[in-house]
Amino acid sequence: MEAGTGASAKTDGGADVGERVVAEAEAVRVFLPDTYEKAVPYELFARLRRHTPVRWIPEPAIGPWREGPGYWAVFRHADVKHVLRTPEDFSSHLGATQVRDPDTPSDLAFVQDMMLNMDPPEHTRLRRIVAAAFTPRAVRALERTIAERAAALFAEGECDFVEVAAELPVWTLAHVMGVPAQDRRLLYDWASRVIGYQDADHAGLSTADVASLTPMGRRAVASRPEPRPGVNPRSRAALADMFGYAHALAGAPADGGSVMAAMRRGGLTEGEFENMFFLFAVAGNETLRNGVPGGLLTLLEHPDELARLRADPSLLGPAVEEMVRFWPPVIHFRRTATRDLTLGGHRIRAGEKVVVYHAAANRDPAVFPDPDRFDLARAPNDHVSFGFGPHVCLGAHLARAQFRAIFSELLRWDVEPAGEPRRLTSNFQNGLKHLPVRLRPARVTAR
Repeated sequence: MEAGTGASAKTDGGADVGERVVAEAEAVRVFLPDTYEKAVPYELFARLRRHTPVRWIPEPAIGPWREGPGYWAVFRHADVKHVLRTPEDFSSHLGATQVRDPDTPSDLAFVQDMMLNMDPPEHTRLRRIVAAAFTPRAVRALERTIAERAAALFAEGECDFVEVAAELPVWTLAHVMGVPAQDRRLLYDWASRVIGYQDADHAGLSTADVASLTPMGRRAVASRPEPRPGVNPRSRAALADMFGYAHALAGAPADGGSVMAAMRRGGLTEGEFENMFFLFAVAGNETLRNGVPGGLLTLLEHPDELARLRADPSLLGPAVEEMVRFWPPVIHFRRTATRDLTLGGHRIRAGEKVVVYHAAANRDPAVFPDPDRFDLARAPNDHVSFGFGPHVCLGAHLARAQFRAIFSELLRWDVEPAGEPRRLTSNFQNGLKHLPVRLRPARVTAR
């Protein structure tokens, strides 16, 4: 693939009329992080899905980040699922799974050791090593403890719900991974730096109380690299403190059932071990940190549906599915074409980036009647917020359990906005930075 290939060369397949409908200047909005600072551009996604469901998107330079070669964006539900279930054609490994290409060949080689960035059978081997911690049976064993933790999150008065909601996934993740309780705030900070790197408020976040950390936690903070403009925050160099902590934790006593213990026994290479820790430390809590506040904001914006849930708490299960459909925690994921092929009437060359938009697929009217309507009882609900195919989210059962625990507890409270929500600036993560709310005990208990 030639990096300079322009969109005008990407219109074969009979979609020229549709290409003109969505002008180049509008299509580039799909890529720009600032687009998502206000809202996910669902109207733009709908036009693209209708006229050019597979569309070439430019990657202009943004601040210190260099220009990219561009990519094929996929907006239709059926095409998204096709890409996700056929790793032989659309690889997670060749270029990894972020739109932005790793800065150097060595950076690419490093992230290719992450389970997220592997194809079967290598992906299957790593997934088996840690899968036992995330089975429905393992999650059921944690549900009572998770519910107790959720019940302790809320108190009467005003709070930032983003901060409150972050406590449960960070605690749960630390428990599953075997991270000492004193160090769990480090997981929050590492995830903030990685998932929020396009947002100035999150890129350099450091909230852990150093004095309360374990000695290995304090050493990690002391070894944190200084952020440098243009350095990929997902690179090994930018996360040296996290990887140093991972190795220190591997040498400490661990619960035999923890993910860390499974990683020790699994025969991982050093790169696989570091990347596995990275994956759980970041992906293990970003879904909840994005999805739970987004779910509450959606309920507050749809008071009739919130009242419906209060009146019938048995809707909580389908309500969780509808919340993550309506507010998908992750906007997109990337694959790379392994060969020349055709998708949506377009010729895609081997080596070109193919990016599936979960947020667009979740509003496809071919699958979801009245897709922009928030319906807590929607069934069926074939959303792709937890992925699809070989890479379907390993922690989906655990994520759903935490969603249910938090919103079950919230039904005990009256919740009202206490200020304007603020979105995360990111073209990848669908998150909130702040959600001020006011809590008071519900006048009538919903259970």
